[in-house]
Amino acid sequence: MARKGLVLEGGALRGLFSAGVIDVLMEAGIAFDGLIGVSAGAAFGCNYKSRQVGRVIRYNTRFARDWRYCSWKSWWLTGDLFGGTFCYHVLPEQLDVFDKKTFDENPMEYYAVCTDVETGEPVYQRLMTCSDTCYEYIRASASMPLVSKIVEVEGRKLLDGGVSDSIPLEYFQSVGYEKNVVVLTQPDGYRKEHNRLMPLLRLSLRKYPDMLRALDTRHLMYNSQLDYVREAERQGRAFVLRPPHALEIGHLCHDPEVMRAVYAVGRTTAEGQLSAIRKYLSE
Repeated sequence: MARKGLVLEGGALRGLFSAGVIDVLMEAGIAFDGLIGVSAGAAFGCNYKSRQVGRVIRYNTRFARDWRYCSWKSWWLTGDLFGGTFCYHVLPEQLDVFDKKTFDENPMEYYAVCTDVETGEPVYQRLMTCSDTCYEYIRASASMPLVSKIVEVEGRKLLDGGVSDSIPLEYFQSVGYEKNVVVLTQPDGYRKEHNRLMPLLRLSLRKYPDMLRALDTRHLMYNSQLDYVREAERQGRAFVLRPPHALEIGHLCHDPEVMRAVYAVGRTTAEGQLSAIRKYLSE
């Protein structure tokens, strides 16, 4: 039987759309053999393996106005816009506890995509048990350049996986996942433009020319991946869920109601496609 995968794009708080999607899929009892997430897709997608419906929207709205979670104060004091220690250690260990036992016992494969800043190449980290190292890989996957410190894990210097592989459908297919549900966070027809912050990025990451090359050409990679996803969808090799319109949320948001609205769009989108998703995965 074909292995079934779930591929989650990033997009910072646009990922709340994906959170709505995955909660509906979990509530419907839809199981995947593997999940691969990039940036917010990794940070939110790990809850599929721990089977924690509703956890993502719960902690995002609860801590929306907490400076330790996400703020310029956090960036000034810690070097991370999204507080590295608070978000990836204090919160899952003490404040909204991550179910490590279920995560470890669930046989579903979970991958977080990071970018190696010394090579500019993607790192596809398979994480089957929860630990501080696992948390740090997830943190690295979601650590956006300019507003995050480089995360050093197991001898590698890592940042946002979206820089090198924003929509890792092709990679997941290459490791044996033949039937994939892909969740995007931009509407149909979206095309990425060249990063206007390249002058600042060149200053911030001047020691890492290969990372700068990846950042400079990211829009080309991303648009090529959109084309690849579209063709896979046309051929029936992927089932794609997209927002019906541009999501009205920025990289930063401190308004729980805006967060809930984006999450609701994800839920509505998934609920409308449940029968089609079940049919696709069973074929």
